[in-house]
Amino acid sequence: MSKILLLEDDEGLALGIEFTLVDEGYDVTRCEYVEEALKTFDKEKFDIAILDVMLPDGSGYDVCKYIRRKSEVPIIFLTACDDEVNIILGLDIGGDDYITKPFRVRELISRIKANLRRFNTESYNEKILKSRDIILDTERAEVKKNGQDILLSTQEYKLLLIFMTNPKKLMSREEILDKLIEGAGNYFDTNTLSVYVKRIREKIEEDSSKPVYIKTKRGLGYQWDLEVEKG
Repeated sequence: MSKILLLEDDEGLALGIEFTLVDEGYDVTRCEYVEEALKTFDKEKFDIAILDVMLPDGSGYDVCKYIRRKSEVPIIFLTACDDEVNIILGLDIGGDDYITKPFRVRELISRIKANLRRFNTESYNEKILKSRDIILDTERAEVKKNGQDILLSTQEYKLLLIFMTNPKKLMSREEILDKLIEGAGNYFDTNTLSVYVKRIREKIEEDSSKPVYIKTKRGLGYQWDLEVEKG
């Protein structure tokens, strides 16, 4: 049973979401305030966090930043703001998905399932992918650089896996998005893809302004520019 942290100050909406998710078999812990959510996250182990953005004592963005310092669990934002700046901000600080109010709870459930599901690693015969000093363990969904853990969000991990299973292949943005979306909704576009690439580069490159692993081919797409050993 997946355990969900739900941070939402609209009691009616929160109760409705909680009721439906529990009916779907999820274990839901509901919070109303930022401080309450932070303390709850520290006390319990969660599989996914659903965060409202505008809250009485702060912002869901603050909770996201706090979670990302400790965990790679998927994070979905709930908000009434649907402009691109807010979407990019949420993704840039470590969010995995973004759903705008009002929404159908069934859509939220679909997003939850998509974000909980990493790439089906059973479809890969190779359990370990290695490229220079980057090692990706598909069995544990872990990434290390020079032996040190690299903390990635769900979508970052999926994107890195796409690149490392397609080394030296020039992929268009559309091709990458098709692989990345995997039922997660239509909020993805080339701008959000650029955000994910930027975030991964900041974590794996020695100098993200001069990338060695993920190269941009202007007007064409992206390419993992090094060989990958599989085993």
